[in-house]
Amino acid sequence: MPDTDIANSDIVEEIVLPEGKSLRARLGVSFWLAVGWLLFVSVLALLAPVLPIPDPTETRLAPPFEGPGADHWFGVDAVGKDVLSISIWGARTSLLVGFIAVLIGFLVGGSLGIAAGYFRGVFDKVVTFMFTVLLSFPALLLAILITELTERSLLWISMTLGILAIAPVGRLARAQTLVFAEREFVQAARILGAKDSRILIREIIPNVVIPMSALALLGMGIAIVAEGTLAFLSVSVEGGQSWGKQIFASGSEKQFLIDGPHAALIPIAIVTLTVLALNFAGDRLREVLDAKELAL
Repeated sequence: MPDTDIANSDIVEEIVLPEGKSLRARLGVSFWLAVGWLLFVSVLALLAPVLPIPDPTETRLAPPFEGPGADHWFGVDAVGKDVLSISIWGARTSLLVGFIAVLIGFLVGGSLGIAAGYFRGVFDKVVTFMFTVLLSFPALLLAILITELTERSLLWISMTLGILAIAPVGRLARAQTLVFAEREFVQAARILGAKDSRILIREIIPNVVIPMSALALLGMGIAIVAEGTLAFLSVSVEGGQSWGKQIFASGSEKQFLIDGPHAALIPIAIVTLTVLALNFAGDRLREVLDAKELAL
């Protein structure tokens, strides 16, 4: 299929070298600073078992709410646990919940949205109705309902947040598919006799995934905040550590904030920087990729 291959090569050329600049240069230094922070936090989370930090379950390492110092860089919380250790181990749960939730939302919602936008007809109406029903439920109440009916393991909490991501992701995937399904290179593939499966795999999916990559970063930030909300309601992951549980444990009482504000403010700052980095990176990707789409 030379026509479609030429069309695809033109698209790749626009994406890599718009206005004489590479994609890396277009994203800017601030984007890569955000990515650097995300990589730094992720590496610390992965290496938590081998890092020379105290056991996060060990209590009374120091007097309650002792401030940051040489022995405990971020201080300790109300029961004498090392705040730095809890923050690093909490990153493992929070980041994993966010990643799995986004993955489920994209695999299920993205697949349904692309199929609905491409095949249309009755299937499109059924899928669109499903998305509308999911969006009609208050997200927080639906999450609480699911967690109350299931076990509060990391997998089930991630699946719960993933279910909430299906409808928004699916609607975006459907909208993008409707646009690309009418593009010249797709029409050329149909005229040349390409099967629907080949058009979806070679023409539609690669072009739909590119603008949706920005949504993946935004969605992960939302999932991390949502897990923190569930932790405040005591319906988050049972056992282990997470940023939401850490903030709730150290900031749920006024006296805790008076005696040791660092125990709550430090994890709050880490969550803020992480979500800010995810949102900023996602926004930059969307701006750059949208500009490239307009150039096609």
